[in-house]
Amino acid sequence: MNFNKVNENFCVSEQITFDDLYAIKEAGFKTIICNRPDNESPDQPSSKQIEQQAISIGLFFNDLPIIPGKFTQENIDQFKAIYSNKNNYPIFAYCRTGTRSCQLWAISQIDELAKDEILIQTKKAGYDLTPLFA
Repeated sequence: MNFNKVNENFCVSEQITFDDLYAIKEAGFKTIICNRPDNESPDQPSSKQIEQQAISIGLFFNDLPIIPGKFTQENIDQFKAIYSNKNNYPIFAYCRTGTRSCQLWAISQIDELAKDEILIQTKKAGYDLTPLFA
């Protein structure tokens, strides 16, 4: 698991395991967002399984599955509600590779940050989202 830091409040990664939850907690994160639909691959744990373990160790969990390339306004609004609540910070989001989670953050910030600033932050985390704004 990689901690791909977008900013001080938000980090993304590829699919996490049960053991990763302890590292996430140890790193100081309070909230986890799952952006991966269940059953994308046969080896992935379900979001419900991850949620149960996360809650048992004191993390908040939000299941916000995104079908690749199909962001809905509802997805964006749900993410904004979670991200705008500073009590949730810092937030750790994951999907298959981290890209969807990073894209969702970027889309949610269009009215908050300049496009160049969004791209700087996402590139720093290892994601070139230039095509998202083309």
